[in-house]
Amino acid sequence: MSPIPTRVFVARLLGLDVFDPLGDRVGRLRDVVVIARGQRAPQAVGIVVEVPGKRRVFVPMTRVTSMDQFQVITTGLVNLRRFEQRGAEMLVLGDLFDHRVSILDDGSQGIVEDVAMDQQRNGDWLVSKLFVRKELPGRGLRTLRRGETLLVEWDEVRLDTRAGTRAATHFLASHEDLRPADFADAIQEMSDRRRFEVVAELQDERLADVLQELPEDDQVEILSSLDNERAADVLEEMDPDDAADLLADLPADKAEELLQLMEPDEADDVRRLLQYDEGTAGSIMTPVPVVLPPEATVADALAHVRREELSPALASAVFICRPPLETPTGRYLGTVHIQQLLRSAPPEQLGSIVDKGLEPVSDLAPLNDVAHSMAQYNLNSLAVVNADGRLVGAVTVDDLLDHLLPDDWRAHDDGAPLKKVGGSFG
Repeated sequence: MSPIPTRVFVARLLGLDVFDPLGDRVGRLRDVVVIARGQRAPQAVGIVVEVPGKRRVFVPMTRVTSMDQFQVITTGLVNLRRFEQRGAEMLVLGDLFDHRVSILDDGSQGIVEDVAMDQQRNGDWLVSKLFVRKELPGRGLRTLRRGETLLVEWDEVRLDTRAGTRAATHFLASHEDLRPADFADAIQEMSDRRRFEVVAELQDERLADVLQELPEDDQVEILSSLDNERAADVLEEMDPDDAADLLADLPADKAEELLQLMEPDEADDVRRLLQYDEGTAGSIMTPVPVVLPPEATVADALAHVRREELSPALASAVFICRPPLETPTGRYLGTVHIQQLLRSAPPEQLGSIVDKGLEPVSDLAPLNDVAHSMAQYNLNSLAVVNADGRLVGAVTVDDLLDHLLPDDWRAHDDGAPLKKVGGSFG
């Protein structure tokens, strides 16, 4: 008797553990790669697996020995080169989910919410059906959740190639809670067309947060795809040090054009950072740390570090200076750490609890000196002063790590050969 074909729905596979034959975890399934075949149902050619180090790699279907809604079992042989989408390949999550389709039977429109794959008797996996939610006319995205749902054959619908913006909007609505780093991972796995559709729909502030989590090449590519006015707006939303790093990777005339379009105060902060040589404290510092005078109280300081836009590293310390309080400030007096603020009475003045023994670092100091000071004193941020003893900024631990790690650390792509992957995966 011939075996009964197996059906799986991709939405139920996403995030499943992927094991080798001995039961050791290889990674987690993040997407399915299919090949478009015209009007015929696409064929699944492999899966995208996230292995330790958050690297996403390709595992051919020929190495998948079992797949159901509970687990995926492979031969355990994995090529650790980073997955790159090619040619006619489509990602089910990246390219099909949330895509708008036309239903041929009645001409109605809908959104793809899931994809079913059937295993054929010869072992191949084909995209057999699409789970589609019909769009209610003229009612917007909210009604998509209440519209009629259908399970239709692949050849009963037509993908709407003009619907990128609508599909991107639906994607954003479904993923609005993703952290910027996770969102950056998601758009790295998209095709160029899909990525730019999503970027076009992102709010400037959200795009700025995501750009800061992307590798330099991707940052340049995305910023260059924007018109100059919007690119300048996005740069204004970025942390000044990240904006300076990005502008430094652009041609000088392009960078200057964007600086001219930025708000003067924002552009001035970035210009100051661009004046420093690469590899110095000044080149990676943020010029807008929390700065208060010695007469300010603990209550004042706590109110400042509670600001939502501050990163945890910047909120870990308040720098005490004589006026003016904008960088470059008056004379730098010392630092008050967040723990000291929490241990002190709200009316107490900062000048009485300031740590004067912690030496700041020169804005011209090499990064090795910065790293040594921060490691020696277990700091999340460190004051940076100029030759006149004025505070010009602060180096945070996240920015220091960005510059000490290899340039391609975000990609996690070491070009490693085939190897057996197993063991625990957090």
